[in-house]
This record gives sequence, structure tokens and C-alpha cells, in this order.
Amino acid sequence: MFAKLFQKPTEAQSPPPSSQQLVVTHESMATSDLAPVVAVHYGIPSTASILAFDPIQGLLAVGTLDGRIKVIGGGNIEGLLISHKALPFKHLEFLQNQGFLVSVSNENEIQVWDLEKRHISSNIKWESNITAFSVISGTNYMYLGDEYGFLSVLKYDAEEENILQLPYHVPPNLIADGAGIPLPDHQSVVGVLSQPCSGGNRVLIAYDNGLIILWDVTEDRSVHVKGFKDPQLKEGMVVSFSNNESHTYQNDSLDNEEVDKEISSLCWVSPDGSVLAVGYVDGDILLWDLSASDHGKGKITQKLPNDVVTIQLSSGDRRLPVIVLHWSSNKAQDGRGGQLFAYGGVNIGAEEVLTILDLDWSLGLAKLKCVERVDLKLHGFADLNVISNGYKADNDSGTSLFVLTNPGLLHFYEYDSLSILKSKIGKNHSAHAMQYHSVIPTVEPYMTMGKLYMMSSDINIFSSLSKTVSPAKQQPDGTQTIGSKSWPLTGGVPHQMSKTECYTIERIYVGGYQDGTVRIWDATFPVLSLVSRLEFEIKDSEVAGASTPISALDLCFPNLTLAIGNEFGVIFLYRLQGDSNQATVTIVTETKHVVHHYLSEERNHCHTVYSILNSPVRALKFTISGESLVAGFDCGQVAVLDTSSPSVLFVTDCVSISKSPVMSVAVKSCPDTCPNSVEKSDNGTESESAPEVVFVLTRDAHMVLMDSSTGNMISSRPMYPTENSTSISMHLLDVKHSLTEGSKSVSVTSSQHSKAESRPLQNDLSNVEARVPQNFGHKMLQSHILLCCEEAFYFYPFESVIQGDNNFVHKFELEKPCSWTTIFRRCAEKYGLIVVYQTGEIEMRSLPELKLLGNTSMMSILRWNYKNNMDKTMNASDKGQITLVNGNEFALVSLLAFEDELRPLLCLHDKVLAADADVIYFHSQKNAESSLPGFVSNVIKGLKGVKEEQNMNYKEAREMVIAHLESIFSRFPFSDPFNLEDLDLQIDDVDIDEPVPLASSSHETTDYIKEKETEREKLFEGSSTDTKPKVRTREEIIAKYRNTGDATSAASQAKDKLMERGEKLERLSIRTEELQSGAQNFAEMASELAKAMEKRKWWNI
Repeated sequence: MFAKLFQKPTEAQSPPPSSQQLVVTHESMATSDLAPVVAVHYGIPSTASILAFDPIQGLLAVGTLDGRIKVIGGGNIEGLLISHKALPFKHLEFLQNQGFLVSVSNENEIQVWDLEKRHISSNIKWESNITAFSVISGTNYMYLGDEYGFLSVLKYDAEEENILQLPYHVPPNLIADGAGIPLPDHQSVVGVLSQPCSGGNRVLIAYDNGLIILWDVTEDRSVHVKGFKDPQLKEGMVVSFSNNESHTYQNDSLDNEEVDKEISSLCWVSPDGSVLAVGYVDGDILLWDLSASDHGKGKITQKLPNDVVTIQLSSGDRRLPVIVLHWSSNKAQDGRGGQLFAYGGVNIGAEEVLTILDLDWSLGLAKLKCVERVDLKLHGFADLNVISNGYKADNDSGTSLFVLTNPGLLHFYEYDSLSILKSKIGKNHSAHAMQYHSVIPTVEPYMTMGKLYMMSSDINIFSSLSKTVSPAKQQPDGTQTIGSKSWPLTGGVPHQMSKTECYTIERIYVGGYQDGTVRIWDATFPVLSLVSRLEFEIKDSEVAGASTPISALDLCFPNLTLAIGNEFGVIFLYRLQGDSNQATVTIVTETKHVVHHYLSEERNHCHTVYSILNSPVRALKFTISGESLVAGFDCGQVAVLDTSSPSVLFVTDCVSISKSPVMSVAVKSCPDTCPNSVEKSDNGTESESAPEVVFVLTRDAHMVLMDSSTGNMISSRPMYPTENSTSISMHLLDVKHSLTEGSKSVSVTSSQHSKAESRPLQNDLSNVEARVPQNFGHKMLQSHILLCCEEAFYFYPFESVIQGDNNFVHKFELEKPCSWTTIFRRCAEKYGLIVVYQTGEIEMRSLPELKLLGNTSMMSILRWNYKNNMDKTMNASDKGQITLVNGNEFALVSLLAFEDELRPLLCLHDKVLAADADVIYFHSQKNAESSLPGFVSNVIKGLKGVKEEQNMNYKEAREMVIAHLESIFSRFPFSDPFNLEDLDLQIDDVDIDEPVPLASSSHETTDYIKEKETEREKLFEGSSTDTKPKVRTREEIIAKYRNTGDATSAASQAKDKLMERGEKLERLSIRTEELQSGAQNFAEMASELAKAMEKRKWWNI
């Protein structure tokens, strides 16, 4: 599906046949080579809004407002799922331990994501607005409530990869009839929860007018009806927890009025589903006692005088709605207590807090008391997820919860008691919270530069980098611990290497930060790991500007030296291999050299510091040999530094008259030179090396060439395309084809609005070779320079540049401003250009034709909008792998289909863990009450006839639950009743409407009569007047005449059946006519065929 992100150019975008083209002899890139995929993504998007947690797999999903889902596991494993529409998610839940994630969008599209393949496995569009949704914990069944009050059941079939709507579908009028109450029209379902310990037999349905019904799906009847103008609301107790004080009084505010309390949230607050907490729009929280015994046979349980308690978090008249409610059974006594988490319920205008109440009702719900209250101060609350104690393998009684705040901040709290948490947050509300930190930090600290480097296969720098800093600094930024507590996310499958495979770092990512530090990550696999953190620290020596933001980076591959430049003009050289105990550091300034000795406890690989110009470093580039470093500054000057001495070879004046900042620096050697150039010998000694040319590009698009050893200008004057050009970058191209006379006039267009301009080429390269210095070889002269500016691209032959000729051979005008470019290669014969525009659009073009291969955008790939200075952190390898940073997000995107180094993506679902869940959660502790996870144990307790739960593992228990739910939901409501035995029939149970077959003395006669029954006889069943009464069981009567209590509805039902029979008769008549017509046509055709055969002779047959 990733290939679809690119749009193929239309025919209208192709150059006209009459246009003269560049003559290209090599094979170009093809559109089919393009298939962008987000190989690596770190950080939580700022639009995060909803949480979901799989406690068995240890995965956390974060849904966003723009159609993305971030999945976070352990060991730096993270993944990004992107929906085809940028819409918010209003529901998000895991199919726990099954490898699937269910989401519901604002357009009521239900999507099931396959976490192993990282794509949508199945999706359906619901016709009505989905107002309530929940997954029956531990299963693949889902409850769904809509705006019209309907309750539906869905099932995800993993084998068929399909979402199925099951027959069990209950409209609101049947629920109202089953509950024996009137239900107003257009009442939407605002909450639906499966009751724990009911074996899946009961579901709680909440309507927006405050009506709460506990529904038995096996007996199709209501067990409890609460909140519908309930008189108990007038008689119940009110417990006010305002101002950290508890006050209890009798409710008298509703004595003379009956009003509907609109529900805004709800949750179970007992492990057996006997107490329900409901949050309301007016800020109240009501605890409903649903523990009254059920006497069966359709009888509603008798209401108790004190089965509801009102909780008020503040005493004001105008309070915020309670929009989030969660519960934890931390240290609850017999399920009669725990901690209630509520967001809302405080006075309007009060400080934003998450309220945690430690409740106890061991003496009865009417004697509810609050043991402790804590208010967590928040800033931009988004969602909350509490980890149930039933999922904790270590039987830890502490409380654990995730809190999501804006913009994309994730906090994890874990504490043994509320008093400990209260003492911690008295000074700082986040002191006891672990905050999620991305593997690659981009905001704290702020990233200013980033580079991706492909390492040579014969270079192993892992051991060198790992010794660069002390072990304390090598800990990943995402590793979090508080005391003995650790980050709870452990999911995902890391990359597994074979025992015989020798590991080498093939790719590294280097990031520079605003605080002056540099971090290096191993990016060989899609899971990045921090290798080193570089920071210049030396006691008794002060280097001005050592902690200023990093502005330039470059890596020398021959000697693995990393050059770092900052905004203060200081350049640091770090040796990433060799002696890990660097003894000295040399500080080079304009006037002196100072050597400092490291202390024994200091381990710093910085061996040279240059501080020669007080101007920000904008570009760094090592020469090919690695002996020199070229630095371009914001003031427009260029310096060449000797890295072996160390010393300063020369510093130029401003290369641009306008003192424009240096944007880019490139170095190219000349291998076909005079005989004096000597390559490096085997023993490591060197003589005269091949001369190297330095290309310098300034912001105003001025380009100059100079000799790297002397600083002498090669071209007689600076070259620039136009006076108002703004440069982006430059690229040196080795042209492997000839530009013939036919290409002197070039017209290349990539879109309807693109323009191309060309100028005549100079004479053949052989004719100008004598006019250039002798130490520049023929291969150098064949090179071209691609100058990329915001408004256009320009091709310059090297021969023109060295002569100071300002004429370009080809100009390609752009329709929109360009921001960043890079070159990518498939092989020596296939290469192209990646172009990123300031609009966020991305194009891929072939070189040198600049033919459009495909286009996409940051919005399509990542749902990002382009922001200013985003180009500072953009970088790419020559294999089409781009790194991008946006806010607190980091992404590595692989654009090429043939590039499989980062494909396939790592799996987010651990199949081994899923298969061994019964082993992981089967504990042999003697004092444990249950050996199963919480949700399975609760469901098993509700299954009739199931005993000895202790001897049942997770897999067996889950299979039993699934089989039970399948039997419930595979039927229509009010059919196939369960456990109805020994029923006494009354006279009303005798049916005289339908005929019965005549009695026979033998089984043969009965079988014969059944076989002779025709469709017409069955159709007219019940129309004969010569009938005898038939005795029917009560089960049959209930199944067929459930709704006959009302005479009007019975008459309407009879009328519908009569009309249905009439329609069947009409269809039968039409079908009969069709058969007769077909038989007549066949007979006529057979007759004509017979006549035709009679006229044929025997030799024609």
C-alpha cells in the first residue's frame, strides 16, 4: 500500500515529442522503484488523544487526532500505524494477546490493525453514529452502541481477516419491553460494559438520559434498571469530598423534581461487577449497588433503600462534567473499596487536576468513606489508562497508571499507597512520575542538526564508540527507573541475529543539540540504540562557547574523526577509534596553541579544539584524504584546518561581496593529474597527494573554487545564476554520457506549469582541456555541478566554472519554492534527485534529465506539515533513506522499493509470548486465589457448571470463554432460551393456528408423507380449515410470540406475515411463468434442430 503514496506523472506532464531531450545512454530510475515506508518512528505525536494498553504483550497504543496510532513496546521498539483518513479516533482497544488493535474513527469506520504486518486487516463503515464501544476483555468479541439506542455485537475472525456482525442485535424497544419501562425516542447508548464474573452473560447498557440497564443476553431480559427517574436518587446519601474534607448528608435536592441526569462516563468499581460508578454532566459521581440477588424467571430485583451514593468532588453549583472514570482495586477488602480516578467534577475555572480517591465501603455502600484524596495537577489532560492488578505477574498490590497530556506527553505513575504519592507531589506534582522519553530526543534537549552515515563493511566502530564516554552516559534516554520500579512496556520482537553472524555497525545517526552535546545511535536495524554521548568537559580549562548549539557535523571515514561545529564558531574533533584514554587535548586559536592534559577520571575523545573566528559554523567537510577540514562560516569566510598538526592552513576573506553566509562546502580530488601526484604507500607514508578542489556555495548562490592546499582561487570570478537567487545546496555529478549537439537546446518539463531553459554548450571537452590548469584531469572536466536554488535548478559543466563562465547549460524552473535536495543512487548507472518543497511535497527525479518519477508529501507519509528550519535536521543516505524531525517526532523513511535493509519492519506482536501466556500467568503460589489473569478469572466464575478453576491454564480458560460467547451471540434475541426445564403448560400454551400431520401407524408412512411435502404445501401451511390443535411447549411459545402482549402489535405481526405469504405466492407465480417460457423456447429450438438435421446428408454428419 506504500507504493500508492506516490502518484505517477500523467501524460500531460510528459515532455512533448517535439522537444529536444538530453541524450542519455544509461538506464534511469523507474517509477516502480518508489515505495515509501516509515521504517523508524520515535516520539509521541503532539496530537495524541487516546490510550489503549495490552497488559500481556506489554504494548501501549496512542491514538491521535489526525488518524495515526503510535504503538510503544520495550527495547526501543516503536511503530507508527497510519489510517487512510486523517480523522480522530473516538475508541481504541487491543484484542488482548491476539496481535490486533481495534479503532473507531469519527466517521464511524471500525478498523482492525494487524500488529505483526502493521496494516489494516479489516474495516467496515457503520451506518449510524457509534456512541459506545467496548471489547469483551481477552476475546475477539465487541459490543457496539449507536445513536439510535441499538446494541450490536461484532466479532473479528482472524483466519478470514474479516469483521462480522453477529445475529445478536437488540433494538431499544425490545430492551425497554424486557426491562418493563418506557424508553423515550432517540436515546443513544453512551456506555456499554460487559459485567465481570458473569461468564459473558450480562452487559451493562447506559443511555444518555441517565437510564442504566443490566441486561442478560442469555435470557433476554433486564436484571437491574437504574437511574431512570429513580426515587432512590431522592433518598440516597451524598458524600462531599471538597476541600480535602468529607461530609455526608441525606440528599434533598431532588425532592420536588424529576430530572434526567445525563451520563458522561462510567466504570466498574468492584472485581465482581457488583458496584458501578457513573459520572454525570453536572459533575456528580454516583455509585450504584448492583449486588442484589437475582431470583430469575424475569423478575426484577427489589430495590434497596441505600443502593446508591452520590460523590461530589467540589461544593460549587457549576462543575465540570466527569468525562473520565477509572478504578483500581489496590488493597481493596473483599472487593469493597479501591481507588477511583476521576477527571472533572471540580468547579468551573478551577485548576486542572486528576482526582484520585481512596474509597472504602467495607461496612456497606451507605457508609462509604474516603480514606485519602490526591489531586494531580495536569496541563492539557488527554486520557488515562489504569493497569489492573489482575494482570501483574508479581501480584504487586501497588497502583500503576498512564496519564497522557498535551502535547503528546506520557507519564507513568506507580506507587504503593496514596499517602506516599501525596507526600511526593506536595513539592512537585510530577516528582513520582516516569515520563516517556523518545529514543532520539528532539525537544528536550532540542535537536539542531542530524546526519545519517552509511559505514563501510570493513569498519567496525562499535567497540570504539562504546568506549567514548563513561557507562553512565551510555544509558538510553528512554530508560526510566524510579527506585525499584521500571518502565512497564516490554512488548515487541527485537531483531534476532544468528550465533555465527558477526555484528558490525552498518549505519549510524549523529544528532547535535542546543546544549552543545552530540549523540550517536546505531541505526543498522529499525530499532535504534544509543551508542555514545559526546560532551566537551575538561576541568581547569575554559573554552568559550563550548556549550552553544551545534550547527554543523561531518565524519571522516578513513580515520573515523567526527568534526562538530557550533554557533559560537568553535570546532571540535573527536576520534572515534584508537586509544580510549586520550591523554591531551589541543586548543588552537588565532594566536596560540594550548595543550591540556586530561585527568585520570576523565574519558573524553576530543583531541583538538579550533576557535579562530567568532562566527557560527555553517558547513564542515573533510578532504578526501582526511588530513584537512574545510569550514564555512556565517560571516562568509572559509577556513582550511590541518587536522594532523593541528594548525590552521589558511582563512579566506568573505567569498561573497555581500558577505552572505556559506551554505555548502564540497571537496573533489583530481585522480588523472600530473606525474607528481603519488598515492598513499603501503607503509602508511605519503608523498604528494592528488590535488583537491574546494567548492564553496553561499546563501546568495555565489560559487567559488579554490585549491585546498593553498587557498588560491581557481576561477577568476565568483559564479552565480541570477542576482536574486537563494541557494539550497550543490551536488557534484560524474557525467557518464556525452552531451551531443542535439542536447544543446533542452526543454524538460515535469508539470504543466514547469519551465525549462537551456543555453548552448561550449565546445567539446577535448578542445578546452588545454585552457585549464594541467593538474586537473580529464575525468574532473567531465563532471557537472548541480546548483539547487529555491526557484530553479542549474547545471554547470566544471570547465565553465573554472573559467569563471557564468553560463549554465540547463535551467529547470520550479513551480514552488524548494527547501532541500539530496542525491540517491541505486547503482553506478542509476541515480536520482530527491526534492523537498516548502509546501511539504516531495518529488523524486531522474538525473540528469530531471524527469519526474513520482511525488508524495510529508502529509501523506507522516501526517506532518512543513515547518520553518525543518531542513536543518533533514539528511539522507545515498540509498534513499531520509531522516526527518518534526517537534518531538523523529522518522526514518525508506523511499526505494528495492532498498530492503530496513525492511521488513520489526514485529509488534510476540507470538511466542502469546503462545506461552498460560505458562507466564500460571502461578504456583499456594496462597493465590486464582492462577488466571483477571479478566479470564472473572469470566470463568460466571460460567455455570465450571469448577476447579485453579487447575485451568490461560489457554484452556480462554477457549472455554470463546465457545460460550459464540453460543450466545450466534443466535437472534429471544430465541433458543437457556436452562428452561420442567415447565408446566397451561391452556394458553396450546396453539390451534397451524396444522399437524396425520398420525400414522408406521415410520415408513411418516417418512413418505414428509418426502412428498411440496414447496406449495409448505407455503399454504396454516391456511387449511380442517386442523386439529397442536400442543406446544412454553419455549416455542416464547420464541414465536414474544411480543404478543399487545393486541395491536399482534395484529400488525399477523398482517406482516400475510403480506409476506402473498409476496411468496407472487414470486412463485413469476418463477412458474419463467419456467414455462423457458421450456417452450427449448422445445422450439429442439424442433428446429431436428428439421435442420433431416436436410443434411450422411457425409455431412
